[in-house]
Amino acid sequence: MSTLKLKSSPMLALACGVVNMRIFKIKCPECDSPAIIRKSDWKDKKLADLYCACSEVECGLTFVYNVCYSHSLSPSGLTGQKMVKFLIDQLKPEERQMAFKLLTQQPDSMISKI
Repeated sequence: MSTLKLKSSPMLALACGVVNMRIFKIKCPECDSPAIIRKSDWKDKKLADLYCACSEVECGLTFVYNVCYSHSLSPSGLTGQKMVKFLIDQLKPEERQMAFKLLTQQPDSMISKI
C-alpha cells in the first residue's frame, strides 16, 4: 500500500494568504505532540500568556506558555521617525512653526542662518 503526500497548490496558498509564512509551533511538554494555541492574553506589548491544548487525544494536557520579547537583532527603520515625532509633540505651537520653517528651507539657506 503506497501513501500519497498531498501538497497544497501555490494558488490555494496565495488565496489563503499563506505564502512563505513562518508559524509559531508549540509542543506539549508532556508528550511532545503538537499543541494548539487556544487563546492569547497580552499582558503588555511585549509579554503574553498563550493558553494551549495538546492535540494528542490520549494526553489532553492544557497548559499556559509565557512569551516575552527578548531583544532586537537589527534596529527598526521607524525608530528615528518616532523620536522626531515625540520631540515635535513636546514643542510649543510657535516652536513647532519655527521647526517647520527650518525643515522646509533649502539646505544652502540653512547654513547662512546658523
